[in-house]
Amino acid sequence: MTMSPFMQVAYSEAQASFNEGGLPVGSVLVHDGEIVSTGRNRQEQTGSNLLHAENDALERAGRRERRFFRACELYTTLSPCPMCSGSVVFYEIPRIIVGDCTTFAGEVEWIRSRGVTVDLEESQECIALLQRFIREKPDLWRKIVAD
Repeated sequence: MTMSPFMQVAYSEAQASFNEGGLPVGSVLVHDGEIVSTGRNRQEQTGSNLLHAENDALERAGRRERRFFRACELYTTLSPCPMCSGSVVFYEIPRIIVGDCTTFAGEVEWIRSRGVTVDLEESQECIALLQRFIREKPDLWRKIVAD
C-alpha cells in the first residue's frame, strides 16, 4: 500500500526525528486539503515531556479558534498516546489518520469513543521505521513506553 501524500510528509518528519536521535514519530495538521503545520517527536532533542509529534504540530499551527480545528484532519505516523489523544479530543479534531497502529496501539478505541473518526493507514514504511528504532535503541524505547 502506498502512503497518502500527507502521510508521506508525516513520515518525513518521523525520519527527521530519528536522524536527530529522537523517537521517529511525525504528524501533519491539514485544513481544507492544505498543510497547516507539521510536527515531530522532540522529547529527546529538547528534554521536553510534551513535545510529541501531534502536540508539536498543534503548537506550530499557532493560536486559533476552536472552530478552525473542527475542520482539520491530523495525520500521525504512530497511534497517539493518551496525552496526544486528549489533545485531539480537546481541540475537537474530527478525523485522524494513523500510519502505524501495529507497533503501539495507543488510544484508538478511546478516541473513537469520543466521536473522532480514526482511519488506520498501516503504512509499512511507518511500521518499519519504528521497528528499526526499537531494534537500535531498545533502552530508549523502554524508557518512553514504560516511564
